[in-house]
Amino acid sequence: MATAALIVAAGRGSRAQPSASDATQTAGPKQYARIKGRTVLGHAIEAFTSHPSVDQVLVVVHGADLDAYEAVTEDGASEKLLPPVEGGATRQQSVRAGLEALAQAQAPDTVLIHDAARPFVSSDVIDRVVRALTHHTGAIAGVALADTLQRTSETGLITETLSREGLWRAQTPQGFAFAAVYDAHRKASDVGQESFTDDATLVAWAGHEVVVVAGSEHNTKLTTKEDLAMAADGTGETRLLPRMGNGYDVHRCDKGDHVWLCGVRVPSSFALSGHSDADVGLHALTDAILGALGDGDIGTHFPPSDTQWKGAASHIFLADAAKRVRTAGGAIGNVDVTLICESPKIQPHRARMCAEVASILDISPDRVSVKATTTEGLGLTGRGEGVAAMATATVFLPEVA
Repeated sequence: MATAALIVAAGRGSRAQPSASDATQTAGPKQYARIKGRTVLGHAIEAFTSHPSVDQVLVVVHGADLDAYEAVTEDGASEKLLPPVEGGATRQQSVRAGLEALAQAQAPDTVLIHDAARPFVSSDVIDRVVRALTHHTGAIAGVALADTLQRTSETGLITETLSREGLWRAQTPQGFAFAAVYDAHRKASDVGQESFTDDATLVAWAGHEVVVVAGSEHNTKLTTKEDLAMAADGTGETRLLPRMGNGYDVHRCDKGDHVWLCGVRVPSSFALSGHSDADVGLHALTDAILGALGDGDIGTHFPPSDTQWKGAASHIFLADAAKRVRTAGGAIGNVDVTLICESPKIQPHRARMCAEVASILDISPDRVSVKATTTEGLGLTGRGEGVAAMATATVFLPEVA
């Protein structure tokens, strides 16, 4: 599946223009300001040309910036980088111009549309959007709202506290099946709909479903001259520190013909007894992540006394722990689960277990380890009375001053 990245860099960025007395920034559009030895646009281009899932990169520029663009790319330009395309008067028109250029060449299967003003997009964020496109027509990076939302009157008085449940801050890249987003842009142009604020809204207007995957607090959009100054001197970067947590769980054997282990239904001569589906692997891993966060344990957030969790699938608990990491502005590094039992045999199911855990946590499978051991006939697991699991998780969280 061929994937193209379309970087929109045709804006004027008036809010980022320096004042006459500001010597810290170069005059001109913000995408050509230099931070950490490279232009904002240069950082964005590098993020996509260096990504293994991206086959070609097209930048949409303003007609007045062609010389500035050439200066950005004259040294070490990637073979993936296509000749630039001149944008339109609005972002929507610029994206459409880029899509037209891709269609006239060799249209890719999927396209990632990214704002040049987000120079710090990570490989992980790009990965998540790309993976989501294997199952969805559209997928965007986003960050769940963590701040309380207040509606105010014209005089600034609080009139209502709004629920932030289910609310996300949309980021880029925003990825789509190429045919779907290209057709949506052409339809919008045909009927004079030119006021969409992002491509996800436009594609949803055209009748397609778009899913949100985890973005990053570091995928910041540089909008004002203060943003540029903070990025340039490093004060805008949050230092991420590693935190480790561990978890342990055990469930008693009961009558049945299967067990749930690390999200996989495994045939067995017994079942496991528990309030939920008794998945010891996911329970231990949930506690490991919560331990790294310093945020209680699985019983704190999903108490056995609450009947709504009776028989619940344990992926709900693990997904909630992962969401807490993202809400805290952090990221999961890697996880490691050890299942302790005499039976069933784990080896035939390990690959599926790793894939399932990776899917729940929204990380790549190479950052998940699942293995098994016995206790040589000793203890409750050795006697076949139960199955246990140990787990370790590495989480990166913003440094708190």
